[in-house]
Amino acid sequence: MTAAPRIVVHPDKQSLADASAARLVTAIIDAQSVRPEVHLCLTGGSMGSAILASVLTTPGSSAVDWSTVHVWWGDERYLPAGDGERNETQNAEALLDHVPIPAQNVHAVAGPDRSASAEASAEAYAADVRASGAGDFDVMLLGVGPDAHIASLFPHHPAQRTTDAIAIAVHDSPKPPPDRVSLTFEALEHSRRVWFLVAGADKADAVAKALDPSADRWDVPASAVKGEAETLWLLDTDAASRLPGAQDAG
Repeated sequence: MTAAPRIVVHPDKQSLADASAARLVTAIIDAQSVRPEVHLCLTGGSMGSAILASVLTTPGSSAVDWSTVHVWWGDERYLPAGDGERNETQNAEALLDHVPIPAQNVHAVAGPDRSASAEASAEAYAADVRASGAGDFDVMLLGVGPDAHIASLFPHHPAQRTTDAIAIAVHDSPKPPPDRVSLTFEALEHSRRVWFLVAGADKADAVAKALDPSADRWDVPASAVKGEAETLWLLDTDAASRLPGAQDAG
């Protein structure tokens, strides 16, 4: 069973980032009250990093026990460690370098400096997910591209067709760089909570298409993933502009 999508609209990108950070802190603390470890799957881009940066100033964030938090990524550009285009690098600058999270709890996808190929990196990443018991992520954060892609699963790209796998190599990505590693649809959906974080008028069409019940994932990848307990579309006003009856922040 999966949870039907719920839409929450905020006035602008910064208020979306701040409110989503507060949600994330609450979700982490709630999960820590019932489980010994918490597994978060993060997203890159300006929105993903803005939310993480807001965590640092969120009231109550000091109550998070970072020693039990594990972080993962829905996808990663196949670039060397430290490259500014890597999601890991962006998220470290925004949050991870500023909190006492153990290095072994940061599950980075290996780049070409640490693996022989994107395929080898995907295999190692999948093995890490299995070994850690992170089959069910507590919170899955997902950005959405203007073409409605999520992670590195793009419309009409053959990587979508992979089944019975946790992570895959993606080549010939329509968005640079061409080589990436991504979780599969099946792995993304093994999440208690799935939150789509979307800001900007350039994403409005993608949001509307993804929330259309008739959407097919081959055309609209963002339509495919729902959380086991919660599916939230956290939007700013611009991203929600093509949706009828979107609710106010709450």
